[in-house]
Amino acid sequence: MSLKRRQLLATPLALPAVAKAQTDDTWPNRPIRCIVPFPAGGGTDIAARLATRRLSEALGQPIVIENRPGAGGTIGGAAVARAAPDGYTIGVATTSTHPVATVLQRDVPYDPVTSFTAITLLGTTPYVLVAGRAVAARNLAEFLADARARQVSYASVGVTTLGYLLTRQFELLTGISMHHVPYRGSSQVYPDLLNGTVGVLLDNPPASAAMVRDGQLKAFAVTQRSNLLPDVPTFESLGVAGFDAVFWYGLVAPAGLPPAIAARMQQALAAHFLTDAGRAEMRATDIEPVMSAPAAFAAQIAADSARWRALAQRLDIRPE
Repeated sequence: MSLKRRQLLATPLALPAVAKAQTDDTWPNRPIRCIVPFPAGGGTDIAARLATRRLSEALGQPIVIENRPGAGGTIGGAAVARAAPDGYTIGVATTSTHPVATVLQRDVPYDPVTSFTAITLLGTTPYVLVAGRAVAARNLAEFLADARARQVSYASVGVTTLGYLLTRQFELLTGISMHHVPYRGSSQVYPDLLNGTVGVLLDNPPASAAMVRDGQLKAFAVTQRSNLLPDVPTFESLGVAGFDAVFWYGLVAPAGLPPAIAARMQQALAAHFLTDAGRAEMRATDIEPVMSAPAAFAAQIAADSARWRALAQRLDIRPE
């Protein structure tokens, strides 16, 4: 079942009378902290600040961002899992920190489903395949022909990331084999794309869209339509069937959060971001808003965990 279909079928979480009575009159009565498992200024941090600003307005309490980067986001994820489930600690979950981390990393100190209470899937952003000076191809078909004729290099920000896993899937689906060049972060990749040290990178559009528009990089295809790169075709439309994954951002809390609190936060976010103005606000950062109900988001985390585990096993990728 597609993500869109699951969202349409999702119904708000039932609110037990006892939990509702315990939380409606008393929560929140003090500031809330939101743990972001990546550094300030990145895509996850931007999404978190956008969402929590609106949530703070709706709840009438400050929400303080606490950046806790490290270990592919699992340090921040673990901090959320260990916190008290009282509604005063929430965290940003991403495809990397939850379904992918436990597939590609050893000894992750939490379970992506049972260690958390899902609040809402905030939104999704696609992946784009960008190429720099080392690649002469002008479009995806030319690039695939070139990659079959000679060895092309591709960058990733590590073998424990979704970008790496998806690039391996792209090789599998297209029958090409490229040379992997790992980097510590995308800020190191882009200079090497521009100077021709490495050939291509699969990344989210916000990091590269300006360079594509300026002609410094070429964008061959996106996994889903991009608001920042509206003229770039999808892989599906170019014949790469099934290559349609997205990166998502969501909000979670420690396991045991009263359902009434999770539902109240989700409903507050949906009330803003599912309006025309709210959608425009998120789409400006190339995030397509979703704001699914807690049960639907929990199901999404579980389904993606199974999906990425199966792909990693098919590609014989082992946790590191």
